[in-house]
Amino acid sequence: MADSKKKNDKELSYKELVAKRDGLKKEYMDLRFKMVISHVDNPMQKRTMRREIARLNTFIQQKELAGENK
Repeated sequence: MADSKKKNDKELSYKELVAKRDGLKKEYMDLRFKMVISHVDNPMQKRTMRREIARLNTFIQQKELAGENK
C-alpha cells in the first residue's frame, strides 16, 4: 500500500502537491495540539505524518528544480 501511495504522490502536479502538504501540515498541528490537551489513540501517527510531509517536500523541491512550479 505504501508503494502505491508514493507512486500516486509522484504523479501529482506541483499545485496538488503543495495543497496536499498544506493539508497535512494543518492535520499535524491539530494532532500536536490534541496530544497536549488529551489522549491520542495512535501516538505513532505523529511520526508518520511528519515523514509524509517531508516526502511531499522532496517531491515539491524536485518539481521546482525541474521548472514545473507554474
